[in-house]
Amino acid sequence: MTTDKELNPMNVMKPLNISSNALDETRPLTTFEMGKLWATYMGNSMSIQILSYFLQHCEDEYIRALLENGLALSKDFTQRIEGVFKKDHFPIPTGFTKDDVNLGAPRLYADEFYVHYLKYAAKAGMSLYAVAVPLAMREDIREFFVYCNQCTTVLLGQINDVLMEKKFIAEPPIIPTPQGIDKIDNQSYLNGFLRNVRPLQALEIIHLYDNIENNTTSKALLLGFYQIVQDEKIKALFKRGLDMTDKAVKQYMEKLHIEHMQPPSYIDHLVSTSTYPPFSDKIMLFHKVDMFAMKIRSFGNSLAVTARRDINMLYVRTLINIGLFVDDGMNILIDKGWLESPPKAFDRM
Repeated sequence: MTTDKELNPMNVMKPLNISSNALDETRPLTTFEMGKLWATYMGNSMSIQILSYFLQHCEDEYIRALLENGLALSKDFTQRIEGVFKKDHFPIPTGFTKDDVNLGAPRLYADEFYVHYLKYAAKAGMSLYAVAVPLAMREDIREFFVYCNQCTTVLLGQINDVLMEKKFIAEPPIIPTPQGIDKIDNQSYLNGFLRNVRPLQALEIIHLYDNIENNTTSKALLLGFYQIVQDEKIKALFKRGLDMTDKAVKQYMEKLHIEHMQPPSYIDHLVSTSTYPPFSDKIMLFHKVDMFAMKIRSFGNSLAVTARRDINMLYVRTLINIGLFVDDGMNILIDKGWLESPPKAFDRM
């Protein structure tokens, strides 16, 4: 077992004692720092309202602890960002408030759903924090995003432990241990449509599995939103999102089924039949636009490590559909005056 001491990076790296104005906390925030802090604040202010409602209807003690941990982190992150914004005379975004949630609404999702949702949301958050770390130049901002990453990593570990302990997910696929080093010596390695289609390689399996896991959770969340949304235009957009997500999941599952691998299962059965809205149309639309936009990064990562052309084509089609969905969702948010603008450059025109 590896000890904490052995995992300390300073055991293998030399420290650098740098004194520079670039690290000074009094230096104005850069564009990168403003943008990532703003996005982190908006996402976590939304999570506070969502998780607060989930906690009103949770019976399992371990799942309740996960929700409480997730809520505590979201509150902590937003409070820390508010401190930075106040110090730097940056306007604090409105984000989402108690007006966007009805804590007295009936249960919409089963306890098990909360675990899948927390993993779905935490992975999205981690992708934001991980990108922010190399872009942040001010030491206090960089340390904040490192802290966000560490906290979210611990939470994800707890989530996976509960998922496995309660058998809420299938065991990850198993493939043979390589017996030696194989070189790719034929361009048929890239083929995926006709003859000589090779088995999936490990990175392709990981990303198919991950995309199925993300999208089955996204679909169940969207199913609940579709039942309770009030605006007909948003309802039609949610129906479109349900159909495109379902089609994509089936296509990804088929790729694993061909290899006799068990993919993650649908979790639609964890959505109740309630039509009483616990959330405002505003927070639901923002949530789905934001999370569908996050999928663009996820599918981009999948494309980067996938060599088979048939799977790449599936990802490209999904990306096109997601892009259109996000664009239409943004238009509705703008039309309704619900969309806050991120910090922007000087208008020189």
